[in-house]
Amino acid sequence: MNKVPNNRAWWLVLPVFILVAFSALIPLMTVVNYSVQDIFGPGNAYYVGTEWFREVLADERLRESLLRQFLFSGAVLAIQIPLGIGVALMMPKSGIKASLCLILLAIPLLIPWNVVGTIWQIFGRGDIGLFGWGLNALGLDYNYTGDTVDAWLTVLLMDVWHWTPLVALLCYSGLRAIPEAFYQAAEIDRASKWAVFRYIQLPRLKSVLVIAVLLRFMDSFMIYTEPFVLTGGGPGSSTTFLSQTLTTMRLASLISAGQRRSR
Repeated sequence: MNKVPNNRAWWLVLPVFILVAFSALIPLMTVVNYSVQDIFGPGNAYYVGTEWFREVLADERLRESLLRQFLFSGAVLAIQIPLGIGVALMMPKSGIKASLCLILLAIPLLIPWNVVGTIWQIFGRGDIGLFGWGLNALGLDYNYTGDTVDAWLTVLLMDVWHWTPLVALLCYSGLRAIPEAFYQAAEIDRASKWAVFRYIQLPRLKSVLVIAVLLRFMDSFMIYTEPFVLTGGGPGSSTTFLSQTLTTMRLASLISAGQRRSR
């Protein structure tokens, strides 16, 4: 006899869905409302329709920064995901050492973004920074304030240092959720470490890795404060990413609109 599924449990989840939809929809509609207006203060807003969108999409700087952003986000994922998995695999499974590793990993995540930029601004200097001085001592002409490649790589390295612990912590939690019986069966079959990783650990990490990829991709697209503090978007526009370009264009648009309104 076939059992009829009982879907009444969904009514218990419905309030959560409504709350999440409400909390996400209201801020989104507020942003949409602001995007079609020039706002100069309380009660001083002018409807401009799609003028802002047409101006942004026609600007060459947007396409350049968008390409730069995709390259940066791709590099972030290509480095941080494998590195985070490797760090998680090397961490102790339990005990005081595991707790110590978790604490050390979490430290970069607790540092504010502007402080991260300041730390690497000092760290990369050739005169007083350990990283910059060390590279120059090795005979490398490193200068993140004057060389576009050095600046871009420094921003990338800074982001890897800051956010790889997040990937490692997610992967570590996924690894600890794997039942011990899987490892016991692999040990009986005399499976190699690579076979254990390929057939047991990696498949069990798929859902965790999806979350890690989505989080890091979204976060990398929102990067603003760190490169702004470190390089100011330069030299030139080598470290000017999408969020910085949009902010600059929006400010320029508001200034231009304010001048037109005052005439």
